[in-house]
Amino acid sequence: MGLTAGRPPDVAFQVPDELSARVPAEQRGPGLDRDAVRLMVSRGTEMSHHDFVELPRLLRAGDLLIVNTSPTLAAAVDGRIGHARVVVHFSTRGDDGRWAVELRDPDGGGTTRARAGGPAGAVVELSGGACLIYEEPLSPGSGRLWWARVSGKGVPALLRRHGRPIRYSYTERDQPLSAYQTVFALPSADGSGSAEMPSAARPFTPRLVAELVSLGVQFAPVTLHTGVASAEAHEPPYPERFTVSEHSARLINAVRRGDGRVIAVGTTAVRAVESATGSDGIVLAASGWTDLVITPERGVRVVDGLLTGLHEPEASHLLMLEAIAGRRAISRGYGEALRLGYLWHEFGDTHLLVPEMSDHGEHCTGNYG
Repeated sequence: MGLTAGRPPDVAFQVPDELSARVPAEQRGPGLDRDAVRLMVSRGTEMSHHDFVELPRLLRAGDLLIVNTSPTLAAAVDGRIGHARVVVHFSTRGDDGRWAVELRDPDGGGTTRARAGGPAGAVVELSGGACLIYEEPLSPGSGRLWWARVSGKGVPALLRRHGRPIRYSYTERDQPLSAYQTVFALPSADGSGSAEMPSAARPFTPRLVAELVSLGVQFAPVTLHTGVASAEAHEPPYPERFTVSEHSARLINAVRRGDGRVIAVGTTAVRAVESATGSDGIVLAASGWTDLVITPERGVRVVDGLLTGLHEPEASHLLMLEAIAGRRAISRGYGEALRLGYLWHEFGDTHLLVPEMSDHGEHCTGNYG
């Protein structure tokens, strides 16, 4: 999700290179699993620090976790424009069969750097013999993301055979696609998915999910297929496809009427469920495209809390965090994360935020250990 034009986040900080998580948690030592990451809890401006495996004791029976079931795609494909090597990042599948794509230059180290897309009619020869033809910018004046068509058997088949997960320069090496799938990921019938992993859910393991269920924590699946995250500064957001089922809508509404807390796992889950919520706070089944940006001015209508990773200072996600927990809580939390050496990015540590008080009631101020 991009920024609202001209509206940067209000939290200022800088992340040292050494706090980038370069490999998945399970590769950092023998006997480790995905849940071997740290968990910082912000209850208002009160902070506590835990291991992620302690999550079950930080929640309670009746709480509801909203989780994103979007699978991660092998969205990076090598190609050529004339004699120049390029990498195409497939971002978002359109309803008309086109894909929004981002063109990148190889950097010689296994990752890529930004490159302008287009112009209209430009052709990229892709691995496997398919051709990609640029048609128009995703939004007027945007040179980064373009709508394009691909010849051959279709993009899902191309990605399965020739794609690899998108990798950024802070990571140490290529990882298999399985490293980028969450335990909640489900295949989609049309081959859609997320260009980048809905990473807040990555630390969940089947064992941890079973433990949470046994303690009375419920799960509401939603879907939001997220696009590439390498947005330019202050770039407006672009629409993403989402689905909130009738079952999940009913479950969320039921928890809202009771004593449980509605906690989204990841900013994508927030965007999906808030896109399906009316001004009366009632969630309805919905499916389509959303360009919703959660800001402190807009606020949230359903979500009481958020389990998320740690975000870069220029990320629009911080506006969503402010909307849920308040500016003071975010400033305090990120200061603590930097001081204590928490790790950033998709393989990094996690942050559970619950505001001191919400319109939903005092259940948002429960004991967090």
